[in-house]
Amino acid sequence: MIPGPRNLITDVPGLKVGNARHATYRTGTTVLTADAPFLASCAVMGGAPGTRETDLLAPDKSATQIDAIALSGGSAFGLDAASGVMAGLRAQGRGVPVHLARVPIVPAAIIFDLYEGIEGHWPENPYPALGRAALEAASPDFEIGTQGAGTGALGAMMKGGLGSASLVLPSGATVGALVVANPVGHTNTPGDRHFWAASQEIGDEFGGFGPDPRAGLGLSLDSRKAQVVHGTERANTAIAIVATDADLSKSRLHRMATAAHDGLARAIVPAHTPFDGDIVFAASTGARPLDLPDVDLMLIGHAAAHCLARAVARGVYHATPEPGDLLPCWKELNA
Repeated sequence: MIPGPRNLITDVPGLKVGNARHATYRTGTTVLTADAPFLASCAVMGGAPGTRETDLLAPDKSATQIDAIALSGGSAFGLDAASGVMAGLRAQGRGVPVHLARVPIVPAAIIFDLYEGIEGHWPENPYPALGRAALEAASPDFEIGTQGAGTGALGAMMKGGLGSASLVLPSGATVGALVVANPVGHTNTPGDRHFWAASQEIGDEFGGFGPDPRAGLGLSLDSRKAQVVHGTERANTAIAIVATDADLSKSRLHRMATAAHDGLARAIVPAHTPFDGDIVFAASTGARPLDLPDVDLMLIGHAAAHCLARAVARGVYHATPEPGDLLPCWKELNA
């Protein structure tokens, strides 16, 4: 398996990602969409998820295809980003035909980034406009790091961010991951240099420093974020999408999403806490039939976890400093 040409989730043919940031507040929205409706499911393993339309993605529910997935800052306010995405899709004539209407289906998940009481300064909720702007910016090429929904992301010790990675399987199928890393846990070992995901790194995609050679790590729960922002024990989560062009059913996509959670656990310590949302969506364009479903499904799940671990580290590695930051970014700590 090798990374795709972009090393982004959009190496899956037909997928597009758009980012939008608010000019004043440290927040934003990221939207994944496709040239045509696509199939999706999800798996939630955190104790504090913030979601919209995820029940429809269960294997036994009636929704067969969706039009986009919205990832956003803003806590529960950010779920309204999906309304803006829906408005944009409706203007494009997208959506499920219901009598005389078309209803775009847009599942969504959010992180908490309302630091310093930002929501108290809004004249109105900015997320519908951010959602529509992100949809209109959707392209196979997009920026990672302090972008889109990763604009205000913070980890335990440093800035988080928007990350992505991909792999092309021996069968020719492509798997990719997109993540907003804003966890309660650590993305880096003590000392801030080495990434927990280092064993998954391909080349020097997040510095090439390798695994931390020390043993007995992972026991400390120190948090710079908890020191600078009161109440952040409930202000966390990683939200992610894994995707493939392999033709998977909803039940197999649910299995793919579940397997991909291993990637969060490889890249974030601790993961899946009571205070994280930790939701992974899994999506398929269905463009590539599976000749060996069971074997390929195992490899697709493995690749999804591998991509997601790398995507977390890439999001943190590519974060950039901005005026008024509450935490340093990786590049500042390792200058």
